[in-house]
Amino acid sequence: MKLVRYGEKGAEKPGLIDKSGQLRDLSAHLKDLTGDAYTPESLKKLAALDPASLPAVAGKPRFGAPVTGISKFVAIGLNYSDHAKETGNPIPSEPIFFLKANTALSGPNDPVEKPRGSTKLDWEVEIAAIIGTRAKYVSEADALNHVAGYCICNDVSERNFQIERLGQWTKGKSHDTFGPVGPWLVTKDEIADVQKLSMWLDVNGQRRQTGTTSTMIFTMAKCISYVSQFMTLLPGDIVTTGTPPGVGTGMKPPQYLNVGDVVTLGIEGLGEQRQEIVGA
Repeated sequence: MKLVRYGEKGAEKPGLIDKSGQLRDLSAHLKDLTGDAYTPESLKKLAALDPASLPAVAGKPRFGAPVTGISKFVAIGLNYSDHAKETGNPIPSEPIFFLKANTALSGPNDPVEKPRGSTKLDWEVEIAAIIGTRAKYVSEADALNHVAGYCICNDVSERNFQIERLGQWTKGKSHDTFGPVGPWLVTKDEIADVQKLSMWLDVNGQRRQTGTTSTMIFTMAKCISYVSQFMTLLPGDIVTTGTPPGVGTGMKPPQYLNVGDVVTLGIEGLGEQRQEIVGA
């Protein structure tokens, strides 16, 4: 299944994309796509529905992030060896992770704000998992059993805030709109191998990132298992897992985003996003 939240910001409704690409309304079956909607029991009920019985939604409404009311937004850093190299960092011996503020969560095609004082606004195409079952001290072998599905995340970053303003990476990762997620959650049964998906990102129509999840240093399963050793992951929580090479800070000379720029990105089987940069 492809599950979405659609409508104006703050008034999104739950929906499903059927096999023909038609958006259908799930409001009669769910109030919203919170963590509870992504539990195995809930997904089983949704999978049993006949999509043709659901009301078709006309037009092309806005998509919000495909989950709301989350407890945490976790991000893995430097999880592709070429990306670590381009940023001048050693390849990590174990996963690096940090938190993005929940208020950074944004729709896949919503504008991205350039913060006041920003000088180094950067892009990062990533694959994210949305948790479906409480995960605490889970093994790597069992980790993907705790996943409801996968989606695209642009881990938008302000490198000056992140690296030069002291403190933790969270400072440069958490501005409003710095977490576009979606356009939909694809349930894990539709993804044959999460470690064999191509990914890309363009800025103003020019390719900046080309990669594949096969080159992750730490697999999706390893990332989820690792994070669960330090904090409990709850249904709805997002774990985004790092970016391949091609970020602005790694270019020679570095290149960053400005107001008016347009970022487009996609991952095989998970759809595409588009964001225009606006002033905060």
